[in-house]
Amino acid sequence: MKKRHFLHAGAAVVGTALLSRYLPWRSNDMATAKNEFEIEKPEAEWRETLTPEQFRVLRQHGTERARTSPLDKQYGKGTYVCAGCDLPLFTSETKFDSGTGWPSFFTPIEGAIATSVDKSLFMTRVEVHCRRCGGHLGHVFDDGPKPTGKRYCMNGVAMNFVPS
Repeated sequence: MKKRHFLHAGAAVVGTALLSRYLPWRSNDMATAKNEFEIEKPEAEWRETLTPEQFRVLRQHGTERARTSPLDKQYGKGTYVCAGCDLPLFTSETKFDSGTGWPSFFTPIEGAIATSVDKSLFMTRVEVHCRRCGGHLGHVFDDGPKPTGKRYCMNGVAMNFVPS
């Protein structure tokens, strides 16, 4: 293959990966569709109440860099709440060190989350959202510890820790 064709093909793959969040194959199986959350705010109001990084993660489905959240190494007793609406999401009793660089839990508080299928970046993952405000929290994987076997890999910037 000529170098020029290789570079064109590589650019197309990289461009598609970067734009995949906006392409039509992203499905949304979230239990509550857009504009059907208990807490709804216009984008400008979310921008006023959240930090730029919180807005990017919670409202634009971003991901914080691994090992940047102080919540990753927070192991005190308490509750992790949504940074967008303060809904309790996880308890410290369900937190574990997954070694991934993001706060991880093996189960959420009952009724706290909603999920959707995320088919961006050429893979299928289960995206986790706050069920009350729809904020993007992270993803859930099937490689966690007992008793659930789940790993809720959350963005620390999407949550606040409330000590008990």
